[in-house]
Amino acid sequence: MLRFLAIRILQAIPVLLVMSIITFVIINAPPGDYADYLQGQMISQGNASVEAARAFAEQYRIDNGLNDPLVIRYVRWITGIVTQGDFGHSYYYNKPVSTVIAERLPRTLALALTCHILASILGISFGIIAATRQYSWIDTILSFVAFMGMTIPRFLLALVILYILAFRLDVQGIGSFHSTRYGGQDYWVGFLDFNWAKLWDLIKHVWPVIFVATLGGLAYNMRVMRANLLDTTNMQYVETARAKGLSESTVIMRHAVPNALHPLVAYQGVVLPYMLTGEIEVAIVFGLATVGPAIVGSMGLGDVMVTASFLLILGVTLIIGNIIADLLLVALDPRIRVGNDT
Repeated sequence: MLRFLAIRILQAIPVLLVMSIITFVIINAPPGDYADYLQGQMISQGNASVEAARAFAEQYRIDNGLNDPLVIRYVRWITGIVTQGDFGHSYYYNKPVSTVIAERLPRTLALALTCHILASILGISFGIIAATRQYSWIDTILSFVAFMGMTIPRFLLALVILYILAFRLDVQGIGSFHSTRYGGQDYWVGFLDFNWAKLWDLIKHVWPVIFVATLGGLAYNMRVMRANLLDTTNMQYVETARAKGLSESTVIMRHAVPNALHPLVAYQGVVLPYMLTGEIEVAIVFGLATVGPAIVGSMGLGDVMVTASFLLILGVTLIIGNIIADLLLVALDPRIRVGNDT
């Protein structure tokens, strides 16, 4: 197992390197940079002359190395990450990119993991219920929910919920994680004394993001689980288990479900980036301070270090997800071997 992990990590290094190069080149391909944004701000809001703004922008490029060739800028960026863990400096936030990542990535991962856990538990459970009650009214309702979850764009559903909350129900505090009264409080106020009021306030603010992002994953998990379980229940070994006199629930849960889970476990390799992008879409609509608005905002302003770093991290989550999926498959099915036994 350790050898397998070491091999997969070594294989991931060139993949990340190539991905970082492609990402960096694409991000820098459009014309303009952050100095152009500053130049426009000086003219439109600072009442500066065109000549003065242009001169300031050019000096800013020189001071921050924006005039350097693309290869040099890439090497400087990737070398800083590998040798010092330095993702560069954010021009817009005027702080190290690592600080921006530390502020936004934990929130994003927490939301994405919550959505993933809920989507997996509910989706697999609904899939089992639908498959064991094929063509019943329960199966029809659950299939309709899955269909809606896979066809309605997440950003559209987020816009509908935002409209209802803001303009129909007059809900305050949209776009933040907490109400004003809880913003400066800690979750742990003492030994074994948890601030449940702040947690409930957090749930009231982020539930639309969790609901929308979970719905898509739930729909996929349910459809795959239902289809696989229906196929598995017709296998010979399942019929043999029934012939031995085992109860139907034992046959389904002990023999059919574990084998029907294989495609879903393999899907875990891409599900974390999928849930991250789902959270990103909804967070952009609601304006939450997570990875999504930071990526979109940095792309619009030319803050390339922030964009490239976040996209690189999303690539890392994809690789980590695939490694975890392989380990889960080995744990689920003893017939699967790793290394030389594959």
